[in-house]
Amino acid sequence: MWKNRKDGKESPFIPAGPFKLRLPFIHYKFEWPDYVQGLLMCAVDLSAIPLMTELLGMPFEVALAVVMLNGLLYLTHHLLGDPVVPGWITPAIPLIMAYVSTFAEGPERIHALISFQLTLGLFSILLGVTGLAKKVVNLVPPALKSGIIMGAGFAAVISVFQAGGRFETFPWTISIAIGIAFYLIFSKHFQVLKTRNSFWSLIGKLGIFPIIILAVIIAPIFGEASWPKIEWGFSSPDFATLWSQYTVFGLGFPPLMMFVTGLPTVLATYIVLFGDVLQSKAIVDEACEVRTDEKVDYNANRAHLIFGGRNAVMSILGSDVTMCGPMWSAMQVVIAERFKEGKQAMNSIFGGSGSFRWGTNTGLILLPIVSLVQPILGIALALTLLIQGYVSVKIGILESRSQRDLGIAGITGAVLATKGAAYAFAVGILLCLLIYGKKQFFTGENDETFTKDLERKDLKQVS
Repeated sequence: MWKNRKDGKESPFIPAGPFKLRLPFIHYKFEWPDYVQGLLMCAVDLSAIPLMTELLGMPFEVALAVVMLNGLLYLTHHLLGDPVVPGWITPAIPLIMAYVSTFAEGPERIHALISFQLTLGLFSILLGVTGLAKKVVNLVPPALKSGIIMGAGFAAVISVFQAGGRFETFPWTISIAIGIAFYLIFSKHFQVLKTRNSFWSLIGKLGIFPIIILAVIIAPIFGEASWPKIEWGFSSPDFATLWSQYTVFGLGFPPLMMFVTGLPTVLATYIVLFGDVLQSKAIVDEACEVRTDEKVDYNANRAHLIFGGRNAVMSILGSDVTMCGPMWSAMQVVIAERFKEGKQAMNSIFGGSGSFRWGTNTGLILLPIVSLVQPILGIALALTLLIQGYVSVKIGILESRSQRDLGIAGITGAVLATKGAAYAFAVGILLCLLIYGKKQFFTGENDETFTKDLERKDLKQVS
């Protein structure tokens, strides 16, 4: 059926209300290069395990069960018509960790995480059903929005470098690996290099996978981790313990008050999450400007229904501190770039994103891959947080419209990273009211220029 798609039309699908059901081999061509890449990149999914073992006291096999459940739900995006590579809500991970850490380790902390994820899921579904997603975020002043996103970036970096953080355990590996990662992902020099040499182009398309493999080698050389002991066979997730000791099936439903106390952090997480929704649309739209042969329908309301549903389901089956986000930005860019190369490289963007996520699910089952990266999962997580910290600070600053916004955002972000979302919202709202007054806060009016830019322009005109 996928072979019959006419240029300029959508890939075939089965209508299902707001969703568009697409099945592999039938509605889209299975893309083996993306499947193989996914097979290896499951290492990043596995890096969520140290968070759960440290924060919730989960055994490795129980945390692996959570990762596998999350992996299965990743498939719902492309199967139901969302043309993205889904992932975590990475910038918000430090915020969520800080929030749940205020509760005693054990059932109380797990209840806090369950109530948080369920609230976030139901809130996202509500916005998707009503179409109110964009309106909710537009009500937040730019300064406050900027501060929250920046604060998420600050918190990500602080979590790596604070006393007892992962940098103290893996200083050499993290330093070398993050330096190379920043060069490969953000350097202008490497962007030029990729256009001149097919080898560097391939390295660039693999995202952070080469960095993870490098960490597997570097960490043992510096004595910061053991050499991997490759095991053969299939991985053994412990679903029985997960459901009996870490979910509502064994612990019961969280107290109602936990749903109330989590609201400020839920709202802060949603603002960060909505930034990923906007970025998803931008990446897809940019790719479609090149690939006019396939019409791609990206619908933010549909996306909200899917990732909202994922969060609601995971809160019941196995709550996860990484949450269920709308996009894995690094891999979404990789898939989009290959899609741009033409029909011969990737027939449909659904084939690329879907095949990749089928690959990651396969990798989680294979014990050789899991055992290869197990010694450096803490390093993989640190790299993810530092990269996301860089991106969050950059995006957060760009949300500001003026120098006043930046000042408010800086203070709000610092409070969020050190005191949590509730304090940050209170400080940010108070500063907006004191500096701009009620009119700006409720109407969105703002000085939308940076005076330094105007001053420089005036100086050039005079000279």
